[in-house]
Amino acid sequence: MEKLFKIYVYEEGQLPMFHNGPCKSIYSSEGRFMHEMEKGNFFRTRDPDEALVYFLPFSVVEMVRYLYVPGAHEYHAVGRAVSDYIDTIAGTHPFWNQSLGRDHFMLSCHDWGPHTTSYVPLLFNNSIRVLCNANTSEGFNPSKDVPLPEINLKTGEITGLVGGPSPSRRSILAFFAGRLHGHIRQLLLDQWKGKDQDMQVYDSLPNGLSYNAKLKNSRFCLCPSGYEVASPRVVEAIYAECIPVLISDGYVPPFSDVLNWKAFSVVVQVKDIPNIKKILMGVSQNQYLRMHRRLKRVQRHFVMDGAPKRFDIFHMVVHSIWLRRLNVRVQH
Repeated sequence: MEKLFKIYVYEEGQLPMFHNGPCKSIYSSEGRFMHEMEKGNFFRTRDPDEALVYFLPFSVVEMVRYLYVPGAHEYHAVGRAVSDYIDTIAGTHPFWNQSLGRDHFMLSCHDWGPHTTSYVPLLFNNSIRVLCNANTSEGFNPSKDVPLPEINLKTGEITGLVGGPSPSRRSILAFFAGRLHGHIRQLLLDQWKGKDQDMQVYDSLPNGLSYNAKLKNSRFCLCPSGYEVASPRVVEAIYAECIPVLISDGYVPPFSDVLNWKAFSVVVQVKDIPNIKKILMGVSQNQYLRMHRRLKRVQRHFVMDGAPKRFDIFHMVVHSIWLRRLNVRVQH
């Protein structure tokens, strides 16, 4: 892949809604990937004829910031901007029409990313959509789309986030703290908030308690979906070497085409929220230690380095796109 895979980044589109994305927010995955592609140090080619895939560098986050009217209940302005951009690309270059978009990809960590692609049926149905909100019930297709890890880098750096105490020094069985977003969190809080010292579940962490310290002192970190399936808690748990407990409907975990998530995480169905403690207590010490070792091994695949390194998140995302592209046959 490193020798053969070439990505062409369309130059159409102007800042700030194109060729740009946030790097210090819950949407850091989107911004950092886009900025690395713009730098062109890895995989990018300036010759579209030698490219195997074509990147559509629009940012749904920035489009929402500049086009969305607060309080409105529709996405039309953002959807039209995406549609107009694809029309421009299709009218300027031959590649979109040659493949009907199958060798093109977009990337978004915004909750509205999946919906805005529906304004262009070929983009929704044919193109590789790299999405944090990888929800099969909303049209995410694992055979062609790519799940993107959601990472909340408030400072833009991972300093102090990666690593944690050994398993023997983790005194909390399970931990969650997060606002009440969606019915899954409602069920979790109703069942466990303030009910059991082993299950430390909060809607708001009390003053004086450190969220990061709680992660690093817990054996399992609960990662329930909010309004959408993606949650930055999954990567936060991996960084803190706390076994993620995925609680969602229809979520496709990142890099699941090459990583066996059952080896380093626990999946709990929504209907089993009342049984979470029983499920976690049923994990033997030997099994837990194996999961912890495996979690530490896969951790590097989720690390967002200042400059990309082999096997980090940037390369893993590119590898996922590469795998989807291998399934596409394009005749020029």
